[in-house]
Amino acid sequence: MKKLPIVIAFLVMGSAAVAGPVESACMRAGRTADRALCGCIQQVADMSLTSADQRRAAAFFKDPEKAQEVRMSDRASDEDFWNRYKSFAQNAESLCAR
Repeated sequence: MKKLPIVIAFLVMGSAAVAGPVESACMRAGRTADRALCGCIQQVADMSLTSADQRRAAAFFKDPEKAQEVRMSDRASDEDFWNRYKSFAQNAESLCAR
């Protein structure tokens, strides 16, 4: 019975250590080192973006010019992604703002 709290603590700490691509990019971007904020943004990404979309969005933290290229693109797939990304960004802003 005494091992149960240790197992629970391990599971909680272990899950907190796994960051998604958006959270990792947010933390590396240097504009914020706020793990809670980056974690909130990742949670919104998990609710609204596919894994592929998350990896693509994460690249914007390192190179914001990529976002501009996608936004200005004439390709239908880029436009579809941009609409999903824009919705994600609006939701993240409203849910994660302090």
